[in-house]
Amino acid sequence: MNASIKAGVVALAALWAGAALAQTPAPANHANHMESLGILLDLTEAQKAQVQTILQGEHAQMRALFEQAKAAGGKPDFQAMHAAHQQISQDTLQKLSGVLSATQLKKFQTLEQMHAHGFGHHGHGGPGGAGGAPATPAPSGN
Repeated sequence: MNASIKAGVVALAALWAGAALAQTPAPANHANHMESLGILLDLTEAQKAQVQTILQGEHAQMRALFEQAKAAGGKPDFQAMHAAHQQISQDTLQKLSGVLSATQLKKFQTLEQMHAHGFGHHGHGGPGGAGGAPATPAPSGN
């Protein structure tokens, strides 16, 4: 059972990473991502809709932050960008805590940490390479 949970988490991390790397994820990829998230977190249909709305809001805020930095020109203030990113992430977790159970929220945070530490970044995606099919986990040195 533990191995299947780990495999699921790794697969979701790979999907999450692919979606994060794409500037504008295709609707099919977004649907696959939400479906995987729903399975891994054992979300109800109502929770899926609420989580999707919250994550879309987070994505829009992150994109706006990036666009602001890009439009300002010059050298970006990475410390300020990091602080803003952290605040947006905290706000998202706060919103999700009203929708998810404690167990679901812990799983979500684990997935976020895996994504932040580069799990799932095994060269998937790229121009036209994100596809709608789930990513196959790359062989690991474990």
